[in-house]
Amino acid sequence: MEHADADNRTQPEAPLIYRTKLPVRIWHWINAFSIFVMLMSGMSIFNAHPRLYWGQYGANFDQPWLVIGNHGDSGFVNLLGVELPAGGLLGVSSEGARAFPPLLTIPSHYDLAGGREWHFFFAWVLAISATLFLLYALVSRHLQRDLALTRAEMRPSHLWHDIKEHARLRFPTGEAARRYNPLQKIAYLAVILILIPTVILSGLTMSPTMNAAWPWLLDLFGGRQSARSIHFLCALGFAAFIAVHLAMVLLAGPVNELRSMITGWYRLPQPKAPATTMTEDAA
Repeated sequence: MEHADADNRTQPEAPLIYRTKLPVRIWHWINAFSIFVMLMSGMSIFNAHPRLYWGQYGANFDQPWLVIGNHGDSGFVNLLGVELPAGGLLGVSSEGARAFPPLLTIPSHYDLAGGREWHFFFAWVLAISATLFLLYALVSRHLQRDLALTRAEMRPSHLWHDIKEHARLRFPTGEAARRYNPLQKIAYLAVILILIPTVILSGLTMSPTMNAAWPWLLDLFGGRQSARSIHFLCALGFAAFIAVHLAMVLLAGPVNELRSMITGWYRLPQPKAPATTMTEDAA
């Protein structure tokens, strides 16, 4: 009886490639920090009046589409007239009635003026950095070359295949991992071209000074209260993007992904080698 030896050759180490350029890395971290501060300071501002309306006006006796409040020690969220229990997570805090607890807000104590100062400062940081990045992305062709979807990627069958692969936690490997996949492109384009411009313009619409200078903003958003609601929904969009983004980083390999966003260098993940088999021949 003769046995063939299993193939014990080791796979070559996956190559390192320079994937993320310096301007992209700088903008990523400025953008990430700014959005985190704006989300937390925005929740502090929201605590001053935890209700949202559509239209020009909004006050305690108007009909809101969203309310975060409490019944004694138990919080609730009322969405479109449907009340959902929130326990002690939302609607109450150690300071009393607060939509969002101190752990999630900047400042951590109730301070409307302080929350606005943090929010407005980092709103300018976000607006300036986003404008500079968009100019860089256009001039360097990063937007067209790396983020624009190809015709093949826009086909519904291609997108559906990519969705199924992500649902099965099968991420691109080899040369395919050099480029953003279609779902990444769609997410990044939505943030750059839709979420950031909308959150900035809706924020400006809530300013009486900007209403006087640019009255067309009120027409664009349908009133200051509608702008406040849209601003809040954009914030939810950012929060959802961050949650999915962090989950994908953890699943794809946090060390490799972080190295790419800090140094620019990324190790191409390789396809799994097929399992070796033992063959047996009759003597």
